[in-house]
Amino acid sequence: MIDEKPDSEGVSALAPFRHGIFRAVWSASLVSNFGGLIQGVGAAWMMTTIATSPYQVALVQASTTLPIMLFALVAGAIADSFDRRKVMLVAQTFMLVVSVLLTVFTYYNLLTPWTLLAFTFLIDSGTALNSPSWQASVGDMVPRNKVPAAVALNSMGFNLTRSVGPAIGGIIVAAAGAAAAFAANAVSYIGLIIVMARWKPDVPVSTLPRESLGAAMGAGLRYVAMSPNIGKVLVRGAAFGFSAGAVLALLPLVARDVVKGDALTYGIMLGSFGIGAVGGALISVRLRQLLSSETMVRCAFAGFAVCAFNAALSHHAWQTSLGLLVGGACWVIALSHFNVTVQMATPRWVVGRVLSVYQTATFGGIALGSWIWGVVADAHGAETALIAAAIAMLAGGAIGLVLPLPQQQVLNLDPLNRFKEPHLALDLKPRSGPIAIMIEYIIRHEDEAEFLATMAERGRIRRRDGARNWTLARDLENPSIWIEHYHTPTWLEYVRHNGRITHADAMVGERLRALHSGDEPPRVRRVIERPTTAGTALVMAKGPIEH
Repeated sequence: MIDEKPDSEGVSALAPFRHGIFRAVWSASLVSNFGGLIQGVGAAWMMTTIATSPYQVALVQASTTLPIMLFALVAGAIADSFDRRKVMLVAQTFMLVVSVLLTVFTYYNLLTPWTLLAFTFLIDSGTALNSPSWQASVGDMVPRNKVPAAVALNSMGFNLTRSVGPAIGGIIVAAAGAAAAFAANAVSYIGLIIVMARWKPDVPVSTLPRESLGAAMGAGLRYVAMSPNIGKVLVRGAAFGFSAGAVLALLPLVARDVVKGDALTYGIMLGSFGIGAVGGALISVRLRQLLSSETMVRCAFAGFAVCAFNAALSHHAWQTSLGLLVGGACWVIALSHFNVTVQMATPRWVVGRVLSVYQTATFGGIALGSWIWGVVADAHGAETALIAAAIAMLAGGAIGLVLPLPQQQVLNLDPLNRFKEPHLALDLKPRSGPIAIMIEYIIRHEDEAEFLATMAERGRIRRRDGARNWTLARDLENPSIWIEHYHTPTWLEYVRHNGRITHADAMVGERLRALHSGDEPPRVRRVIERPTTAGTALVMAKGPIEH
């Protein structure tokens, strides 16, 4: 029997384990994470033995995060457009093949600093493809009200492995060499591939044609751009990644040069970071009950700054490891909070793309920071780079004075599914267009201020979900009449736009209908715009134009 404690929403922190597929994927991921961390220790320590400068050592961390920054948006569009299970299978198989090749190259002494960076880049390119599908699939494994608990458990699982995986990796590298660490990582993918191959998710099948990759990416970027709260999370995530990434990027140098240790010392330090991260995952639910989102994130920035200062000033492995306990806890508290905030503010149709944009911002910050702090360490030493990064962390926390994070809200972002295609007198094709939509409201004078405020929210939602050229007009001869007007490029995009409306969005429409004072519901007119040049007259007479 699992001992469960309910969180603030009444959902047990361990409730996702009641779902068999989540349990199986979580367990297989635990093994795969072990392999990944062992591989990371092997790559970082291997670089310290073959690199010619601290700059190349820091680039190992950059090479693991740069692919996420570069490919996350494409991967997010793929996650929302294709079968996520199959996407994850392809990604895991690709990483298995690359890991085998890395093992062979290492065993036969063919590695150079740049080929090692290339292999780590390729492995993490697979991670970049896998990650949006994996994170978006959490909602396919558990009900929406259990998603925050599932995200926390995933974070806890990764950091459970981080607490002992690096030490095991250090032992393997010290005893058998980096090739053995890379081989262990290759084997670790097999269990997760088997679980994914056997999983048959019950995912609703869309009746609409799949969006092109470019259109899907554009829709994801538009959704993020028209969601101010998500934008705040992106800024804070990028700032956190840029500053906090310095500790992990420079830790191999700290272990080798500052505390005069070896691969095992490096593994133990990473293990301390992982133990702290497990503690952070355990207390994060309680912190969300006690603190506001902004206060919790500011504390994470400040705590990580303490960790960086300590790593710069300490010359004892045990003292550095104590600071890394704090850093690991702050790492998980901040990043898991960002992740949950994004997931709970995003509907299923676009969640993979929004998560990918969040990952691009955060891991892009880590990649950029790893490069910059590596340059600083190359010129002035790791201690100076860590002190500068700690100051940047304090500055990142201060951003909250200007861009405070919103409090988490539980919104019903399931699709409304209320829209039914109207009966049309014209035989439109899916690509017929452009389509113009006009909705006429009758508003009393005393309701105008509330109507305009509600319409501002309606306009944001319309544009976020794909409407173009949204405007609100007022009749000059009858000022009580207001007309909402927008376009979609085709009839298919109009249907797709209406299919994106969620229950939370519908509340705005209900407020508008309540303000409408006419005897009949607001009048909706849908028209297709037609060119008026003389050369098109014959075509227009034969039927609708397709673009």
